[in-house]
Amino acid sequence: MIRIIGTGSYLPEKILTNKDIEKFVNTTDEWITQRTGIKERRIAREDEATSDLAYNASIKALEMAQLKPEDLELIILGTSTPDYQIPACAPIIQHRLGCKRIPAFDINSVCTSFTFAFLTAYSYIASGLYNNCLLIGADVYSKILNWKDRNSCVIFGDGGGAFVIKKDTTKKGIMSHVFGVEGSGAHQIRIPVGGSRNPLHSIEDFNKYDPKDIYFQMEGKKVYEFTLSVITGITKTLIEKSGLTKEEIDFFVFHQANIRIIDMISRVLNIPMEKFLVNIDKVGNTSSASIPIVVDEAVRSGKIKDGDKILMLGFGGGLSWGGVVFEW
Repeated sequence: MIRIIGTGSYLPEKILTNKDIEKFVNTTDEWITQRTGIKERRIAREDEATSDLAYNASIKALEMAQLKPEDLELIILGTSTPDYQIPACAPIIQHRLGCKRIPAFDINSVCTSFTFAFLTAYSYIASGLYNNCLLIGADVYSKILNWKDRNSCVIFGDGGGAFVIKKDTTKKGIMSHVFGVEGSGAHQIRIPVGGSRNPLHSIEDFNKYDPKDIYFQMEGKKVYEFTLSVITGITKTLIEKSGLTKEEIDFFVFHQANIRIIDMISRVLNIPMEKFLVNIDKVGNTSSASIPIVVDEAVRSGKIKDGDKILMLGFGGGLSWGGVVFEW
């Protein structure tokens, strides 16, 4: 099936702590920490875009995989903050890496983008269409946030993460998967203005909209309640469909959205917190980059080893979710 032969991640240099945010938003370090588990996050430079973070993560993943860019056959990028509305971001990365004229495209399912991209890449390789793929998750949410909105600006950070995966018939590959969306809640995470529904073509367009509507918006309480209502069940289904017990799964890798969500799953399913990979306290919610970043940290520290069984689950805008159990 497939083997992950390389991982990489990149975080911008600038660190923004909760204490820093206290200086310009009506909030406190205690309030943020209790509600999210976040203590600090990384913020991209003014001249850093999503492709820059993705490129740097990709270079590290390729180095671990001992592959050259020209060896790649496919690139898939999960992101909801591409450099431009058009073109897609993946072709920019393909060119910068110096790859051949291989396919390169984006998938946008907000914070679930990476897991959707993972299943897509797996399907291409398992079907025999390609032998390897550079799979990336990268986002720069700092540039779409309303920094006066304390309910959203305290949550997110910027970052990029990448996997290099290749065909390997000795591996079991994906042992179970559960993907879906609840489209009736799509409006709960959105940027209302700037797309084809509410375009911005002139100064007159800017004047007819509320200035807050050009920024990221989230109905935090509703999204949180929805997540709590579905994620535990999805986790149980993934375990049952895999044919494994929860004890046989070595690590649980959830989108780093909120430590309270991970803690709740740990308590309800009686899974030790030591089995969950967590770094939200240091990097915040990096959207589609959150899973590959925390996985790369675990691989490089020697925590994840060959043959480990991993449950990986993303969730977010759409409202969407996507999870797999697979063999490392």
